[in-house]
Amino acid sequence: MMKELSGDLWVMRYPLKILGTSHGRTVTVIRLSSGKLVIHSMAPFSPDDLDAIRRVGEPGWLVEAMLLHDTFAKSGRELFPQLPFLGPPGFDKVVGFHTSSLLPTPPEWDQELKVIRLKGAPKLEEHAFLHVPSRTLIVADLVFNFPPDEGPWNHLFHRHVAGLKRYPGMSRIFRWCIAHQAAFRESVAELMSWDFDRIIPGHGCVIETEGKAKLARALGDAGLV
Repeated sequence: MMKELSGDLWVMRYPLKILGTSHGRTVTVIRLSSGKLVIHSMAPFSPDDLDAIRRVGEPGWLVEAMLLHDTFAKSGRELFPQLPFLGPPGFDKVVGFHTSSLLPTPPEWDQELKVIRLKGAPKLEEHAFLHVPSRTLIVADLVFNFPPDEGPWNHLFHRHVAGLKRYPGMSRIFRWCIAHQAAFRESVAELMSWDFDRIIPGHGCVIETEGKAKLARALGDAGLV
């Protein structure tokens, strides 16, 4: 089921279990002014899902935004074999098929969709997106935002194993993967100069308002601002 967030922005939620916890996977569908769609993150799309996507526009690009987001990449490639598949450096080696670079972005995205590589974490190579018209930041694993009523095992794992102090928050694994803090901080400073209010995380609930302040707080909790 697609949930509309703005006139040209939708999300689709899918189940995803990691070590017995419910992480979920969020797919973001972005419609450009041309009518073409950017499908951010792959999932086990059903025929009904594909029909819903095609009803809002013409699929134009497939995107995965970090090296660890390979779970459903091959499935997406098979369902949309004719579309360009964009990913971070080295993603083609992870998934075993050709992918194109996210940067520089396609000319058709100009003025509507911006992308930044979060430098300093080569094992992740996360790229953050900004949908300019809706002031929406789209991330993969930079921060998680799980619901306050999550079950006991999820709460225990996320707080004590993943090290999430509060939501939204950055996981301990993400922090460990930052090999060059100065480069990462430089990228974060550029990202925080963008104009956004909403955040769509790859896992968890959409942050509808005050996204920039909440992201700054999460980065502060992680000791990165």
